[in-house]
Amino acid sequence: MHELSIAENIIEIVKETLASSGGGKLRSVKVRLGELAGVVPDSLDFCFTAITKGTPMEEAKLEIERTAIIAHCTGCGKDSTVEGLIFKCPLCESVNVGVISGNELQVVEIEIDGLERN
Repeated sequence: MHELSIAENIIEIVKETLASSGGGKLRSVKVRLGELAGVVPDSLDFCFTAITKGTPMEEAKLEIERTAIIAHCTGCGKDSTVEGLIFKCPLCESVNVGVISGNELQVVEIEIDGLERN
């Protein structure tokens, strides 16, 4: 389960942010997670909860923002959402598409004592 190591990395990022901001209490962490990232959101949330239990971060909330797969078609030049794992343009049906969004795995916001850090 690689979600555990991802949750541990998120906590490391939070610890670095807490140290650089002079400390404080963690309220929430927002993570942007693309459909192609290969991460199961419920498993990530479970792991985050498990490793923060019994720590000062125990009450912190992990917010997961899902991002869709967006592809750019070189055939018609349009960007569109890809449904499932069939990588073809839904507009012109060309298979000459490139993924421009959907593989993200980013910490995008950390809320500490009512202050937000992006």
